[in-house]
Amino acid sequence: MFPDLVERVRILKQVKIRDFHQARWNEPIIMELSVEGERGVLLPEVEKEVAAELSGVDLGDIGRKSDLNLPEINQPRLVRHYSRVTQEMMGSDNTLGISQGTCTLKYNPKVQEHTALDRRIADVHPLQDESTLQGILEIYYQTDKMMQQLAGMDKFSFLPTGGGQAIYANAQIVKKYHEDKGNEGKDEIVTTLHSHPVDAAASSTLGYKIITLMPDPETGLPNWDEYMAALSERTAAIFITNPEDTGIFNDRIDEFVKAAHELDAVCVYDQANANALIGVSRAGDAGFDLMHFNLHKTFSAPHGSDGPGCGAIGCREKFVKYLPKPTVEEKDGKYYLDYDRDLSVGYVKMFMGNAMAVMKAYMWCRSLGIDGLRQAAVISVLNNQYMTNQILKKVPGTKLYFDDGRRRMEQTRLSFEGLMEETGCGIVDVNHRLVDYGISELWMSHHPFTVPEPFTPEPCESYNKDDIDYYVEVLRRIVEECREDPEMVKSSPHKAARHLPQAIPETSSEEDFKKLATTWRAYVKRFKV
Repeated sequence: MFPDLVERVRILKQVKIRDFHQARWNEPIIMELSVEGERGVLLPEVEKEVAAELSGVDLGDIGRKSDLNLPEINQPRLVRHYSRVTQEMMGSDNTLGISQGTCTLKYNPKVQEHTALDRRIADVHPLQDESTLQGILEIYYQTDKMMQQLAGMDKFSFLPTGGGQAIYANAQIVKKYHEDKGNEGKDEIVTTLHSHPVDAAASSTLGYKIITLMPDPETGLPNWDEYMAALSERTAAIFITNPEDTGIFNDRIDEFVKAAHELDAVCVYDQANANALIGVSRAGDAGFDLMHFNLHKTFSAPHGSDGPGCGAIGCREKFVKYLPKPTVEEKDGKYYLDYDRDLSVGYVKMFMGNAMAVMKAYMWCRSLGIDGLRQAAVISVLNNQYMTNQILKKVPGTKLYFDDGRRRMEQTRLSFEGLMEETGCGIVDVNHRLVDYGISELWMSHHPFTVPEPFTPEPCESYNKDDIDYYVEVLRRIVEECREDPEMVKSSPHKAARHLPQAIPETSSEEDFKKLATTWRAYVKRFKV
């Protein structure tokens, strides 16, 4: 091969960094654009017959005590305002979500979004008669059947609108189960440090004492002997994420379940992001009693963070009676909502939860089929193993803890410990600098810092090799910048809609909260605008 041709091939193979700069409009909020008397649309006057019918209605306590304080703005300014605001966002449609580890930010097919806006779905009201809700109830029922098959469970509830609420509801079911059996003294929950932190937090909120197992320094997984020492007659349940947030799969998980069951402890599987396991392994096959999927992650509805998502609870047969109400049932070809559930933990959400997330998950599963779902899992793992290898090979200053040869699954918790020691720049600085390359910031879901300067990218099946190569090259470039000009990195982002965000103190005081206003009314009142 000729030398000039070799050089041309080398150049073509190089990853090109895009010249990115986000729009920055310094746009006021909509209330600040309000001009008294302006209108974007003129509403018709209320018909005389309607006004006469309503004139004698006493609204009592629900009646407004003052006029609505709505923005008054014409249409062109309204359109410009929201167009500018959208340009100042870095959503999944215009940036890479690889850096949002533990979140499974995958592509959400637009056909699902359009269907959700169809009036036959969007205009359904939960107080309609059940005879007019057969379509959406069938979607719930069929999605239940699909989730049962994928999880090895006997029944699902789609009422919780996020993973945290699903875990809390499962903890309620654990409590109800032991009360129903007359099991006294069951007041401890066993979990692991690298399970989702909400496994411990939600259970603690319900009054349980939490025993957290530390990872083995070699494997990153809970030590078996320490686990057995933690179990006792007081153990109400184990709550375990698997793969853990390190991306490491516990291949002895069925043994953990068996040991807990011998003490009549309930076994709860946190599969909020199960992207590596769909069509590959099932919670029920490992012996778990309860589990949950996040439909807004694994099953391709936009990421929710306690809404608008769906933390779908799955359970074995003996726990069905404790599920939140109502459940969706079928009889003689008709679907109905079952509220007559004496042992249920009760209501966890109004009406039917988030119907849109359930519908999108239904569409995604039906479009892929079981083979397609398994393929998505396989590609997710393949992408992550390729990306992890590339980062460790090409990005100096990175380190992989618990490196005993185990493969990571859908994500990998890496460390910039070496970079911090060498340059003084850590993961927070790299996080902010990513924005200047058109990548959304690393999701700071790694607290507590169980490894120094952690980051947990997750390249699910939505990203191809070019996307992963671009992401790795950006990290490599930022590491170079940390060495050459650390202050520039520390003061980033420089090309974003907003500059370096104000740091949130570790412990917020009352004084800090005096600087906040979450509504326009509070803002006007607090700052006398």
